Amino acid sequence: MNDWDVVIVGAGPVGGYAAYKLAEKGHRILILEEHGEIGRPFQCAGLVTPEAMDRVGLEHTILSRVVGAKMYSPEGLAIAIGTADKVRTHVVCRKLFDQGVVRLGLDNGATLWLDSTPTKVAFTESGVELTIDNNGTQRTVTSKLLIGADGAHSWVRRTCRMGKPREWMVGFQIEITGYDGDDEWLEMYTGRDVAPGLFAWVIPNGDTHRIGMWALPDDMDGHSCEEFVDNLMNHPLWRHKFANCRETARYCGPIPAGMVRRPYAERVLLVGDAAGLAKPTTGGGIGPGFKQVDLLQEALSSAIRQDSLSMRKMRKICRPLEQMRREQQRSRALRDFFVTSRSDAELHHHFELFAKPEVIELINSQGDIERPASLGIALLKEVPEFRKIALKAGFAMMFG
Repeated sequence: MNDWDVVIVGAGPVGGYAAYKLAEKGHRILILEEHGEIGRPFQCAGLVTPEAMDRVGLEHTILSRVVGAKMYSPEGLAIAIGTADKVRTHVVCRKLFDQGVVRLGLDNGATLWLDSTPTKVAFTESGVELTIDNNGTQRTVTSKLLIGADGAHSWVRRTCRMGKPREWMVGFQIEITGYDGDDEWLEMYTGRDVAPGLFAWVIPNGDTHRIGMWALPDDMDGHSCEEFVDNLMNHPLWRHKFANCRETARYCGPIPAGMVRRPYAERVLLVGDAAGLAKPTTGGGIGPGFKQVDLLQEALSSAIRQDSLSMRKMRKICRPLEQMRREQQRSRALRDFFVTSRSDAELHHHFELFAKPEVIELINSQGDIERPASLGIALLKEVPEFRKIALKAGFAMMFG
């Protein structure tokens, strides 16, 4: 077959999920993956929230569960958020998870081409014409709709001149054995010498741990990610935890956390990281990508059937994404206000406020990794010390 309803570039979890939901509605779907296998290489921490996991039912891919986070101020003050009876997120094997999501689409009738890279796109009155390097062979296919699910460096976004994500972070992590930490608890470290403006992490990963950091390039002051991870592992306050660690793998990649101004064009849609949907507070992109697909699938499916995918129609279909954009902007503003713009001394003072029992209780009752802005607003309203700075935070949310 050379004629399709939808061609999806990128067989990651969000591309696979889009194929799954659209194939479920009877559309002819072709998925293109540039690599020879699904799920390799991967560049993220491998966290999938229970809400996202429920959408795909791939519990067999879970390596460990995370019930909470132990967070450390730059001066070593520790606070623990979470309770043993509630799973906050899952750590998955990304290879198995990505393969599982794509398999859902294939089971519904989608087709997958591995070792396949688009090289040219043309738009005609009747649809999209795509030239593909398919394992060394040039092939041409047509479709009604082109979906770019091809990650941070999206070929679809660049080729169709759809702009750039508003914000980029650099993420880096290594996988290690021998870490001295608690199972089922994520650990987060702050401070300008380990993760300027954001945080470093240690994630339980079954028999191993994933250690990493992320930061805005401007905050790194010319230093590399490796330097910051080395600083963490050799920090006087925490080096005893890393004394017996041995590295087994490493990963690095950009994190686009600012939705592009217009993630659609005539007969084109960007999803997931290609659209800049990663969360500004954690860098996670799977949950927001799944949510985007769910928000659009009904209207998109109807438009595909009618072959009505003009710019005007795509704008209307994508209108629900504006709420996601606003939520992302609020989360970024609160992140910057509470963490990124703070000196180490100011950040430590915030930790002293967070450590109060009543604040911990508020975080545990209202904290949601998928909706951090709601928690930030609750802290500003309910914590007396934060009320003093609520006006500044409000301006940050409106104009940040």
